[in-house]
Amino acid sequence: MMSYFIESLLSLAPMVIVGLTSLVVMLVIAMKRSHFWSATLSVIGLNGALIVLILQAASILPMGVSNHLFVVDGFAVFNIAVILIASLACCTLSYGYFESLKDNKDELYLLMLIATLGAMLMASAAHLASFFMALELLSIPMYGMLAYTFLRARSLESGLKYLVLSATASATLLMGMAFIFADTGVLSFDQIGVSLAYGQIGLWSVVGAIMMFVAIAFKLSVAPFHSWVSDVYEGAPAPVAAFLASVSKVAMMALTIRFLTSSAILYLESFNVVLIFLIIASILLGNLLAVRQTNLKRLLAYSSIAHIGYALVALVSVGADGVAVISMYMAVYALTSIGAFGVITLMSSPYKERGRTSISGEADEVRFYQGLFWRRPILTAILTIMLLSLAGIPLTAGFMTKFWVIFSSVQGMKFWASLIVIVGSAIGLAYYLRVLTCLYQRPKAHLEYDASHEWGIKAGGVMLLIVTALVIVFGILPNGLMTISAFATMLP
Repeated sequence: MMSYFIESLLSLAPMVIVGLTSLVVMLVIAMKRSHFWSATLSVIGLNGALIVLILQAASILPMGVSNHLFVVDGFAVFNIAVILIASLACCTLSYGYFESLKDNKDELYLLMLIATLGAMLMASAAHLASFFMALELLSIPMYGMLAYTFLRARSLESGLKYLVLSATASATLLMGMAFIFADTGVLSFDQIGVSLAYGQIGLWSVVGAIMMFVAIAFKLSVAPFHSWVSDVYEGAPAPVAAFLASVSKVAMMALTIRFLTSSAILYLESFNVVLIFLIIASILLGNLLAVRQTNLKRLLAYSSIAHIGYALVALVSVGADGVAVISMYMAVYALTSIGAFGVITLMSSPYKERGRTSISGEADEVRFYQGLFWRRPILTAILTIMLLSLAGIPLTAGFMTKFWVIFSSVQGMKFWASLIVIVGSAIGLAYYLRVLTCLYQRPKAHLEYDASHEWGIKAGGVMLLIVTALVIVFGILPNGLMTISAFATMLP
């Protein structure tokens, strides 16, 4: 019994390390405020958790141990690794961005660590109780992170909107869980699947599943539950928007896949019809709404709706066999989102002084990037590669993931899905190219925003260069990405 307890604890060691790191950062803040030490300790803790995770993947430390609440398998380890890498990147970007903030900066890293812990637990949750606990552990710190630059009206609005709408979604989720429990008497994903297999699912379980999926669709910003995403992305500080687009989306998608496949709800014919409708609506609405945008953050927000639709195509096409494809797609999407928002972060600051007034320091309008190539060619190249990857252009990782999504839809005989992915990508190419043409136009005489001359030797700039290299390498040599993603398999 004791050995099982120790083995279970070791299997959750990355989560334990991140949790302890948040406690250490909190104590350091209480003793003496230091932006440098808060950021440094956060990065050290996240790196420590990532090293332990690599040891688990190499079978040096236990993996595959499951209990009633959590399961640590290849799928969980892969997604937790993506979450940790994305969180490290966001911490690095946050340090340079918030350095000029005149208010307290330290609590941001504490909130980011707690949200990361929640995201890691979401990737391994196997029980409705751990589902809700982990989701709230991610969501609640996000309210504060989004509104962290609260002197900007947009940032405060972003936090309040996410608070109200996310709380509504959480209440809907909890009520759905209550209906399922009242009908089946079980909370484990696997046990719900057994009840479904034996025909023990009644009306209340169906109602509960619908309520849960509505809440999940909101968290993933799937159409038609997407109305919050553009305003929240626009108002959020740039590195926080990067966190929301990468860590939050990867964790929510991982939890959704495990819940739908383990509980066997995915295999209900009526549910598949609803899922197909949501996929088509997300891809078409996301791309069509993005075409109209002149704000780069809002454009990326609407683009994220379409990308969630692309990822879900593999789930509806081949079911649980598409888990590796979805994990790979979300990993590459997280990298490219960090790269795109990273460029915005380097161009932005929490506030910008103009005369005697303080205005938004966010370089989020497309017009601010006009002629960027002529003064920041390397930074322009990074943004170009990220946009081309999001568009699915060959020789980028984004192309390979879209190709595998289309391949999985053909494999599952869902030819309509292949068509909708191709049509959506064609529409997406229009607004990505519009941004790209702006980058190479004649520069304006007056520059509203610009990156510092030393951006390439700072931590955030180095991280962006590494992310760009990964996107190119995985696009040219995709075998490595395929090998890694093959690790993302669930326990039977």
